[in-house]
Amino acid sequence: MSESSRAFKTLQDVAATARNTAKGLPAQIDIKPHWSGIGFVLFGRRFVAPMGEVVEMLDLPHYTPLPGVHSWIPGLANVRGRLLPLTDLAAYLGGRLEAARRNRRVLVVEKGDIYSGLIVDGVLGMQHFPVDSYAPEMAGIEYDAMVPFLQGSFREENGRDWIVFSPWSLIQDERFYQAALAG
Repeated sequence: MSESSRAFKTLQDVAATARNTAKGLPAQIDIKPHWSGIGFVLFGRRFVAPMGEVVEMLDLPHYTPLPGVHSWIPGLANVRGRLLPLTDLAAYLGGRLEAARRNRRVLVVEKGDIYSGLIVDGVLGMQHFPVDSYAPEMAGIEYDAMVPFLQGSFREENGRDWIVFSPWSLIQDERFYQAALAG
Protein backbone atom coordinates (compact mmCIF):
# COMPACT_ATOMS: atom_id res chain seq x y z
CA MET A 1 0.00 0.00 0.00
CA SER A 2 1.42 3.31 -0.98
CA GLU A 3 1.97 6.23 1.39
CA SER A 4 -0.93 8.22 -0.10
CA SER A 5 -3.25 5.19 0.10
CA ARG A 6 -2.43 4.76 3.82
CA ALA A 7 -3.09 8.45 4.46
CA PHE A 8 -6.42 8.24 2.61
CA LYS A 9 -7.41 5.10 4.58
CA THR A 10 -6.53 6.88 7.86
CA LEU A 11 -8.74 9.84 6.90
CA GLN A 12 -11.59 7.46 6.07
CA ASP A 13 -11.22 5.79 9.48
CA VAL A 14 -11.24 9.17 11.27
CA ALA A 15 -14.36 10.23 9.35
CA ALA A 16 -16.14 6.94 10.20
CA THR A 17 -15.24 7.29 13.89
CA ALA A 18 -16.51 10.89 13.93
CA ARG A 19 -19.84 9.85 12.36
CA ASN A 20 -20.27 6.96 14.80
CA THR A 21 -19.54 9.01 17.93
CA ALA A 22 -21.24 12.27 16.93
CA LYS A 23 -24.12 13.47 19.07
CA GLY A 24 -27.38 14.39 17.41
CA LEU A 25 -28.56 17.92 16.97
CA PRO A 26 -30.00 19.51 20.10
CA ALA A 27 -33.75 19.30 20.49
CA GLN A 28 -35.46 22.11 18.69
CA ILE A 29 -36.79 24.66 21.11
CA ASP A 30 -39.75 26.74 20.12
CA ILE A 31 -38.67 30.35 20.20
CA LYS A 32 -41.49 32.58 21.41
CA PRO A 33 -41.63 36.17 20.25
CA HIS A 34 -40.99 38.66 23.03
CA TRP A 35 -42.06 42.23 23.72
CA SER A 36 -39.49 44.52 25.36
CA GLY A 37 -39.78 47.67 27.40
CA ILE A 38 -38.25 49.77 30.16
CA GLY A 39 -39.46 48.82 33.64
CA PHE A 40 -40.11 51.46 36.26
CA VAL A 41 -41.78 51.88 39.63
CA LEU A 42 -44.54 54.35 40.45
CA PHE A 43 -47.10 54.23 43.28
CA GLY A 44 -45.40 51.04 44.51
CA ARG A 45 -46.37 49.22 41.28
CA ARG A 46 -44.33 47.89 38.38
CA PHE A 47 -44.90 49.53 35.02
CA VAL A 48 -43.20 49.07 31.69
CA ALA A 49 -42.88 51.61 28.88
CA PRO A 50 -42.56 50.38 25.29
CA MET A 51 -38.90 50.28 24.30
CA GLY A 52 -39.09 52.85 21.52
CA GLU A 53 -40.89 55.42 23.68
CA VAL A 54 -38.05 56.02 26.15
CA VAL A 55 -34.78 57.30 24.70
CA GLU A 56 -32.75 57.54 27.90
CA MET A 57 -32.82 56.91 31.64
CA LEU A 58 -31.10 59.35 34.00
CA ASP A 59 -30.42 59.89 37.65
CA LEU A 60 -32.49 62.87 38.77
CA PRO A 61 -30.37 65.82 37.56
CA HIS A 62 -30.01 69.18 39.26
CA TYR A 63 -32.73 71.47 37.99
CA THR A 64 -33.86 75.06 38.21
CA PRO A 65 -37.36 75.58 39.62
CA LEU A 66 -39.72 77.52 37.36
CA PRO A 67 -42.11 80.18 38.69
CA GLY A 68 -45.79 80.19 37.77
CA VAL A 69 -46.12 76.53 36.81
CA HIS A 70 -48.10 73.65 38.26
CA SER A 71 -46.51 71.71 41.12
CA TRP A 72 -46.05 68.69 38.85
CA ILE A 73 -43.38 70.66 36.94
CA PRO A 74 -40.46 70.77 39.38
CA GLY A 75 -38.17 72.56 36.94
CA LEU A 76 -35.83 72.60 34.00
CA ALA A 77 -32.52 70.69 33.80
CA ASN A 78 -29.56 71.16 31.50
CA VAL A 79 -28.67 67.72 30.13
CA ARG A 80 -25.60 67.81 27.89
CA GLY A 81 -26.49 71.28 26.64
CA ARG A 82 -30.20 70.58 26.08
CA LEU A 83 -32.93 71.98 28.29
CA LEU A 84 -35.02 69.15 29.69
CA PRO A 85 -38.36 70.06 31.27
CA LEU A 86 -39.06 67.69 34.16
CA THR A 87 -42.49 66.33 35.07
CA ASP A 88 -43.20 64.66 38.40
CA LEU A 89 -45.25 61.82 36.90
CA ALA A 90 -46.88 60.85 40.20
CA ALA A 91 -48.02 64.42 40.91
CA TYR A 92 -49.30 64.81 37.35
CA LEU A 93 -51.45 61.72 37.87
CA GLY A 94 -52.77 62.88 41.25
CA GLY A 95 -50.40 61.11 43.63
CA ARG A 96 -46.93 61.62 44.99
CA LEU A 97 -43.52 60.06 44.54
CA GLU A 98 -42.67 57.58 47.27
CA ALA A 99 -38.93 56.96 46.81
CA ALA A 100 -36.23 59.04 48.43
CA ARG A 101 -34.90 61.74 46.12
CA ARG A 102 -31.58 59.92 45.62
CA ASN A 103 -33.44 56.83 44.30
CA ARG A 104 -35.65 58.67 41.81
CA ARG A 105 -34.94 58.40 38.11
CA VAL A 106 -35.94 60.21 34.94
CA LEU A 107 -37.35 58.56 31.83
CA VAL A 108 -36.50 60.79 28.87
CA VAL A 109 -39.11 60.93 26.13
CA GLU A 110 -38.38 62.41 22.73
CA LYS A 111 -40.81 62.46 19.84
CA GLY A 112 -40.71 65.10 17.15
CA ASP A 113 -40.14 68.46 18.84
CA ILE A 114 -41.00 67.10 22.30
CA TYR A 115 -38.11 66.45 24.67
CA SER A 116 -39.25 65.84 28.23
CA GLY A 117 -38.25 63.99 31.38
CA LEU A 118 -40.66 61.99 33.54
CA ILE A 119 -39.60 61.58 37.16
CA VAL A 120 -40.45 58.14 38.58
CA ASP A 121 -39.65 56.33 41.84
CA GLY A 122 -37.14 54.01 40.20
CA VAL A 123 -36.10 52.32 36.98
CA LEU A 124 -35.88 48.53 36.71
CA GLY A 125 -34.11 48.33 33.35
CA MET A 126 -35.07 46.38 30.27
CA GLN A 127 -37.87 43.87 30.70
CA HIS A 128 -38.83 41.14 28.24
CA PHE A 129 -42.16 39.34 28.13
CA PRO A 130 -43.51 36.58 25.90
CA VAL A 131 -46.14 38.24 23.71
CA ASP A 132 -48.66 35.57 24.71
CA SER A 133 -48.48 36.79 28.34
CA TYR A 134 -50.14 40.09 27.33
CA ALA A 135 -53.66 40.91 28.47
CA PRO A 136 -55.66 44.07 27.71
CA GLU A 137 -56.91 44.14 31.32
CA MET A 138 -55.15 45.93 34.17
CA ALA A 139 -55.90 45.17 37.80
CA GLY A 140 -55.71 47.54 40.75
CA ILE A 141 -55.32 50.93 39.08
CA GLU A 142 -55.75 53.44 41.90
CA TYR A 143 -55.49 56.64 39.88
CA ASP A 144 -58.13 57.15 37.19
CA ALA A 145 -55.93 59.84 35.63
CA MET A 146 -53.55 57.06 34.54
CA VAL A 147 -56.07 55.06 32.53
CA PRO A 148 -55.73 56.99 29.22
CA PHE A 149 -52.01 56.22 29.18
CA LEU A 150 -52.23 52.50 29.98
CA GLN A 151 -52.21 49.78 27.36
CA GLY A 152 -52.79 46.47 29.14
CA SER A 153 -50.38 44.33 31.11
CA PHE A 154 -47.96 41.44 30.97
CA ARG A 155 -48.02 38.66 33.54
CA GLU A 156 -44.85 36.89 34.59
CA GLU A 157 -44.84 33.18 35.37
CA ASN A 158 -44.68 34.04 39.09
CA GLY A 159 -48.01 35.90 38.74
CA ARG A 160 -46.57 39.40 38.98
CA ASP A 161 -48.17 41.93 36.63
CA TRP A 162 -46.40 44.69 34.72
CA ILE A 163 -48.71 47.42 33.48
CA VAL A 164 -47.86 48.95 30.11
CA PHE A 165 -47.61 52.75 30.37
CA SER A 166 -47.22 54.77 27.16
CA PRO A 167 -45.17 57.97 27.54
CA TRP A 168 -46.12 58.88 23.96
CA SER A 169 -49.81 58.83 24.93
CA LEU A 170 -48.95 61.07 27.88
CA ILE A 171 -47.18 63.69 25.78
CA GLN A 172 -50.20 63.84 23.48
CA ASP A 173 -52.45 64.75 26.42
CA GLU A 174 -53.63 68.36 26.17
CA ARG A 175 -53.18 68.89 29.93
CA PHE A 176 -49.49 67.96 29.61
CA TYR A 177 -48.94 71.24 27.75
CA GLN A 178 -50.90 73.31 30.27
CA ALA A 179 -47.97 73.72 32.65
CA ALA A 180 -48.55 77.41 33.43
CA LEU A 181 -50.84 78.34 36.29
CA ALA A 182 -53.97 80.20 35.23
CA GLY A 183 -54.22 83.78 36.27
